[in-house]
Amino acid sequence: MLQNNQLLNKSFDVLLSDKTRGIVERVILIIALISFFIHLLLIYLVKFEVITFQNLPELLENPISSVYTPFSFILIYEVYLLIYYLPKSFTTYIIKQYEIITLIIIRKLFKDLSALKLSSDWFEIKGDLQFTYDIIASLVLFYLIYLFQKQGKKKYISEKIDQKIIQSFIFQKKTIAVFLLPLFFGMALYTLIDWVIGVAGTSDQVGAFESINNLFFDQFFTILILVDVVLLLISFFYTHHFHKIIRNSGFIISTILIRMSFGVDDLISTVLIVVAVAFGLCIIAIHNRYEKSDLEDQV
Repeated sequence: MLQNNQLLNKSFDVLLSDKTRGIVERVILIIALISFFIHLLLIYLVKFEVITFQNLPELLENPISSVYTPFSFILIYEVYLLIYYLPKSFTTYIIKQYEIITLIIIRKLFKDLSALKLSSDWFEIKGDLQFTYDIIASLVLFYLIYLFQKQGKKKYISEKIDQKIIQSFIFQKKTIAVFLLPLFFGMALYTLIDWVIGVAGTSDQVGAFESINNLFFDQFFTILILVDVVLLLISFFYTHHFHKIIRNSGFIISTILIRMSFGVDDLISTVLIVVAVAFGLCIIAIHNRYEKSDLEDQV
């Protein structure tokens, strides 16, 4: 048992330490920068007919689309940060989920910008209308995440918990994090390879774009739902407070709503995402009122 604990701690230090996070950050940013210039170069090679495609991918039609690629790598780094913060702060872990879905919308905006049709029929063109929904949603989500962070910083000491119990909970979250990291990066690599093969062998450009935009994060949030359920069940060993159970259950519902957004299109998808984050904000705000009330009752 002791050897297993030492192995887990060593694995955690190698994969998710502050030093490793710094290295991952630098590597991802360098890859993002290089990928941006490669994408931009490909667009201009296509434009001047140096290279040709039988079916030109959407992401090679306009220089603005080149921003899509580095954002994809930034999203991968956000996935890493989500796992990094899981054992450290449950609130930050939830915030990272919200940041990831917001960045997905922002990334999509860069792609949609290149296809905007600026005309007097703005509200009659489906693509332009969806761009309007997404840009408004990104602003709303940005503000909701800000409010969620403020609520997450509020700390109320309503009960004394044995340090051994806390360390045990942290150890279990470290175990989950160590297993999640290779799983998520394996999924990301598989999705990338599958998309490249799909682009090379299919004439369905929209399908190819949707696969890289949604497929990984569709599976990603499905696994997050399972992780959140496991965390909820583990938390029963450490607390029986109603408001904490409701908080953790509410975050699961929020993640499920985000996951559902990948199964629908256009406005409904955007609304589901905003509702998910707003619901999470309401849950943590009410939870904090419970904590404050419990503290006042003890005085």
